[in-house]
Amino acid sequence: MEIIAYSLAILIGISLGLIGSGGSILTIPILVYIMHVSPSHATTYSLFIVGFAALFGSIKGIKDKLLDSKIALYFGLPSVLSILIMRRYIVPILPVELFKIFGFSITKDFLIMFVFAILMILASVSMIKKRIDLVNDSIKIDTKSIVLKGVLIGALTGFVGVGGGFLIIPTLLFSAKLPMKKAVATSLIIIAFNSLIGFVGSIGNTPIEWSFLLSFTSFAVTGTFIGIVLSKKISNQTLKPIFGWFVLITGIYIIIKELFLKK
Repeated sequence: MEIIAYSLAILIGISLGLIGSGGSILTIPILVYIMHVSPSHATTYSLFIVGFAALFGSIKGIKDKLLDSKIALYFGLPSVLSILIMRRYIVPILPVELFKIFGFSITKDFLIMFVFAILMILASVSMIKKRIDLVNDSIKIDTKSIVLKGVLIGALTGFVGVGGGFLIIPTLLFSAKLPMKKAVATSLIIIAFNSLIGFVGSIGNTPIEWSFLLSFTSFAVTGTFIGIVLSKKISNQTLKPIFGWFVLITGIYIIIKELFLKK
């Protein structure tokens, strides 16, 4: 199982290096269903793994001057504050069992995985749907909308413990009007700061097995560099719909697993 998990960790990095998102979409299911980490702990581990993988992946975009620092600030700062509040103050106080409905117990772990699956399904739609990369410099960017989306996405990703690239990329494309390459580069730096600050906000609330976490992260970082190399040869526009279908199927599987296949 460890060999499979570490191989998939490389795939996490490749996803981030190629399309600027998808790392956490893979990380959470791998940790929960293959490594049997509880969803609550997996959310914390995911933030560290994806954060460092995205941080290393952002280096090339910065060197190539693809990072839009203004948009990263408008979106990233409120997102970071939102995720920090969620990880430090809100998630830790949630009870193990939240409530019961029709005799079914809604636990914190169930809610995390269910919300995560819904986000995956919604994100898959934007990945599968073909889009034309239009850039119009005359279009005025709604900074208030970007800030608000930063707050909301930060809260959501903070709750489920993801970097949020699958939500950030569409925002940067459609609200910030960034071209795909700039959106990917900007997304990676936002993911890195969101995830790592979110992880810092979780320290003290979650026991951490550092040897496993560092090993897994090193494989993910290696995958990121592989993804960056592959991105020169493979169009991320070609890969996005394929990855989108994979995300859709995984999201549906998680819902079925959590609702019907839990022992």
